[in-house]
Amino acid sequence: MGVDLPMTLALAHPGLVRTSSPPDLCTTGLPQIMSVGTAVPDTAYSQRELIDILNIVDPKIRSIYLNSAIERRFLTLPQPGEGGGRALETTGQLLAKHREQGVGMGSRAVQECLKQMGAELSDIRYLCCVTSTGFLTPGFSALLIRELELSRHTNRVDVVGMGCNAGLNSLGVTAGWAKSHPGELAVMVCIEACSAAYVFDGTMRTSVVNSLFGDGSAAIAVMAGATADEHTEQRPMPRIIDFTSCIIPEAMHAMRYDWDPAQGAFSFYLDPDIPYVVGKHARKTVGRLLARSGLRQDDIAHWLVHSGGKKVIDAVGVNLGLTRYDLRHTIGILRDYGNVSSGSFLFSYERLLKEGTVQAGEYGVLMTMGPGSSIETALVRW
Repeated sequence: MGVDLPMTLALAHPGLVRTSSPPDLCTTGLPQIMSVGTAVPDTAYSQRELIDILNIVDPKIRSIYLNSAIERRFLTLPQPGEGGGRALETTGQLLAKHREQGVGMGSRAVQECLKQMGAELSDIRYLCCVTSTGFLTPGFSALLIRELELSRHTNRVDVVGMGCNAGLNSLGVTAGWAKSHPGELAVMVCIEACSAAYVFDGTMRTSVVNSLFGDGSAAIAVMAGATADEHTEQRPMPRIIDFTSCIIPEAMHAMRYDWDPAQGAFSFYLDPDIPYVVGKHARKTVGRLLARSGLRQDDIAHWLVHSGGKKVIDAVGVNLGLTRYDLRHTIGILRDYGNVSSGSFLFSYERLLKEGTVQAGEYGVLMTMGPGSSIETALVRW
């Protein structure tokens, strides 16, 4: 759904310095991001607290927690037993937690999102729910429609199992619906109860995952047409120009969530080479996105990259030549929330808005990565 523009720039040179002003792309009629809202559980833990709670004594595993660039995460853990330890949860209990926490966080995120734009629950015409930390039938879209008492005629879709990149995949679908229904409000909500997918078996595989992910939900409202334009007069809001995807089939099994027969539960797996796989393909993916609209990398004022982990962020930064200032919100979200999977980039977007530095006419790139292995990008303009 990108604008119809010639590919005037070579894909191999997205980072060259421009000697003239960037193209003034016509974005009239394109979907706009109207607002964002986030929600987390009530309980947060520092990495050092989690080491004690989980009784981690292996020096290598302790080091993973303490050198993760994460200070705290919001999690829903089992209550302490009589001896102070935390009981292992059955698969059924984890699925129940995913549902209970998901409905609660998702509802609060949607309500906060609507509050930010002055809209009502009755204004929602389309609801897209995203999750990769559990499985439900009916899915979160039906559960939230009942919980929030939305219209029973609300259009809806559930995106399940696409992992940390699912937010941008689903934003593309949501923006497409909004563009074909001018003036009607579409909402996408990422719901990730990551602690409902934890396995505590003391292995390095599960410990890496358990040191990284946190619980959180993020909702974003999208609208196209004259009604959306009226809001723009009050403050700049980004229009969604284009999306690109890059799947890396040779790294298909590098990030996965599958059944662990030894534990009798589902568990995440992250290959140690993931940062290098993502970094290697980052420049080409971003270059393709920008070239489709006649832009160069130095035309981009704002970068909102998925908080996938310290090594992933470093790999993306090095390969794209981004500074810590460019990635300040990505780094800050990892520090304060951990990796909240599909909604991480929206937590960063919320911080960018609160910072108040965005100017009308500036361009931004949104970037996520996840299973497939794959990289997703989007181009926006305020």
